[in-house]
Amino acid sequence: MSSLRFKAIDNLNTSGEDQIPGAAKITAIFGENVFTLKTAREFLNDEAYKSLLASIKGGKKIDRTVANQIGSGMRQWAEAKGVTHFTHWFQPLTGTTAEKHDSFFTIKSDGTPIEEFDGAALIQQEPDASSFPSGGLRATFEARGYTAWDPSSPAFIMEIGAGKTLCIPTIFVSYTGESLDYKAPLLKALAALDKAAVEVCHYFDKNVSKVTATLGWEQEYFIIDEGLFNARPDLVMSGRTVFGHSPAKGQQLEDHYFGSIPERIYAFMRDYENESYKLGIPLRTRHNEVAPAQFECAPIFEEVSVAVDHNTLLMDVMDRVARRHHLRVLIHEKPFASINGSGKHNNWSMATDTGVNLLAPGKTPKTNLMFLTFFINTIKAVHEYSDVLRASIASAGNDFRLGANEAPPAIISVFIGEYLSKVLADVKERVGDKFDEQDEAILKLDLHRSIPELLLDNTDRNRTSPFAFTGNKFEFRAVGSSANCANAMIAVNSIMAETLKKFKKEVDALIEKGDKKEIAIMHVLREYVVSSEKVLFEGDGYSDEWHHEAERRGLPNVRTTPLALDAMVTEKAKHLFEVNGVYTHIELEARHEIELEKYIKRVQIEARIMGELATSHILPPAIKYQNILIQNIKGLKDIGLTAGAQQAILEKISEHISKVSELVGKMIEARKVANAITDTRTKAIAYESQVKEPYFDTIRYHVDKLELLIDDKEWVLPKYREMLFLR
Repeated sequence: MSSLRFKAIDNLNTSGEDQIPGAAKITAIFGENVFTLKTAREFLNDEAYKSLLASIKGGKKIDRTVANQIGSGMRQWAEAKGVTHFTHWFQPLTGTTAEKHDSFFTIKSDGTPIEEFDGAALIQQEPDASSFPSGGLRATFEARGYTAWDPSSPAFIMEIGAGKTLCIPTIFVSYTGESLDYKAPLLKALAALDKAAVEVCHYFDKNVSKVTATLGWEQEYFIIDEGLFNARPDLVMSGRTVFGHSPAKGQQLEDHYFGSIPERIYAFMRDYENESYKLGIPLRTRHNEVAPAQFECAPIFEEVSVAVDHNTLLMDVMDRVARRHHLRVLIHEKPFASINGSGKHNNWSMATDTGVNLLAPGKTPKTNLMFLTFFINTIKAVHEYSDVLRASIASAGNDFRLGANEAPPAIISVFIGEYLSKVLADVKERVGDKFDEQDEAILKLDLHRSIPELLLDNTDRNRTSPFAFTGNKFEFRAVGSSANCANAMIAVNSIMAETLKKFKKEVDALIEKGDKKEIAIMHVLREYVVSSEKVLFEGDGYSDEWHHEAERRGLPNVRTTPLALDAMVTEKAKHLFEVNGVYTHIELEARHEIELEKYIKRVQIEARIMGELATSHILPPAIKYQNILIQNIKGLKDIGLTAGAQQAILEKISEHISKVSELVGKMIEARKVANAITDTRTKAIAYESQVKEPYFDTIRYHVDKLELLIDDKEWVLPKYREMLFLR
């Protein structure tokens, strides 16, 4: 294994070679592997095209007879591009994607071989539901589950090597109808938001018939040489380094952020961008991130459902393309200690079918009031359901990142900037049961004069805020880099739908009492500002002072995943998701169980790899070097020389060896105790408090000290300086 580290360094090639020639224009290849509406117009007859269009634009169901025509058109298009197989592409609760390939090839009853793709194959398939996480909804003897075509997300062709597969985006449900994926509840949450938001929009514009939630994600990631990756069993098994001393240089010089992109990484970026463009992923931005070997990409905003599919697809594309370049992409939230981890900022807003961004300040009193309505309702939603938002981003990986001076803390708060803070203060100060004529004039004039100034980006950015307003959208910064965006988006859109429903009910009640519509709206908004202001915070979220202040305000600070997940199964959460048709209480209980099990398994794997590395990779070279020092000390004493320095080093090494051996043994015993617990929540808490918390950092401390003391040529694991700077 020692030679594997040095072999990887010797074989490392830092030059970049493009695997795919770049297109003269992105538009020349963009979407070429996607069954777009433009493509559908070419390959479908009028009936099939109109049915598909009505489904995508209006959410209408596609008749199975028409599905035959659509399937036939898709097959003709795909075969023209060299496709022989198709698959239902879905997003089970494993956190990755899933697919089962079937060929177009079949044999008719008379023995004639043909290619076909009928409506039945397009609309549904039957994967084994018991082999995916179900939280008890499915047992091994209850295996039936269904994938069902989601027409709102276009089919695409995945190229893997010389092979090409037609991928049909689908939802995944059990035989009894429960959601077993991220996509089905996301679509339900988006439908709930659409309905609630349209009704509120009608206060301002009766022409609005649809509100679409939009998402622009920012994907952070690390990338290292494949040889160095393969020489680190912890990276291979868990996605993060459980050991590793900080290098002399980390990110303290701040020279990597937005710096010149290394040639080899640049070649990789161009390659995966080309693959992404073909799949219709509208990537716009690429740059170096803060930590060494850390980078970021981001697309143009899209509808939430499609954006989620594209991000999930991108992570798969990046992994495959990186291997072509003998690199490895690390999506874990914290693959390296002592430097920044990675997030996936979710930039969220809402847009009407009349072309209005509901979170963009307008130029007229009417549109300003509409903006204020949706803006303040968002703050109210975050305040009322901060625990649900925290649960939506909870994971073992994100626990390492949240609040670690590089990411927002686990305290959910909202940043809105100086100008909007003044606007809300002005709204709040309007006291009394009703507005008088002067207040109505202020509504039409003062707010109109102040809000448009935001168009000049006078609102600062706060990197420490988990939920920040950034001019015309909210940025949910606390989402982890490996997460499926859908989880956070299900929560955000569900809480917004519920808050808007309550808002409309309260406004309508005031209108029925005789208040003018605008005055009734302002009255409810003012109450929302007053009741939600404690969730607003403009300062440094990293500071100890904020943690004390948040506690004084009564804002929860749930630092660990097992406890954060409790918010999924409260009566409040069950009511929220059930009344909006997103989850049943059974589905919520199942997902709570799945997330707890996922946490347990992640920590369990890390504990196992720590024990394995300590026993077979750390202690053997440490003991070998210890013996070398012993012989050296004996030799010096034999010729009458002192060996004080060698003796001191030997004592330090011996102490750390002893501690590593002792602590690993105790950790293994603690793991055995945790494994014996049958209740999943109790077991998850035990893994956090009895295995991870007392042992992970302490064992790491002693191992990292040994790394500094042992002869470099004896150390078998690639070091941080090599993984982070050799590329």
